[in-house]
Amino acid sequence: MPITVDQIVEEARSLPREQIAELVDRLSLSLYEDTQMEDAWKTETRRRVAELESGKVRGISGDEVSARVRRIIGR
Repeated sequence: MPITVDQIVEEARSLPREQIAELVDRLSLSLYEDTQMEDAWKTETRRRVAELESGKVRGISGDEVSARVRRIIGR
């Protein structure tokens, strides 16, 4: 006998918050799978990589990004 939606919800409620968030994220993504969107992101990624490789733009180190985020959120 297949598991019901109510059973899934009840099971999910017993998970830690992080796992619930991951579950919601995965389910949401599966609702909105869109090959056009995926293709658009691939095109954008290729464009950005090309800009970095050509020297048109300068990359930012992970440490610098983290420092900026900490300043923005006040940590």
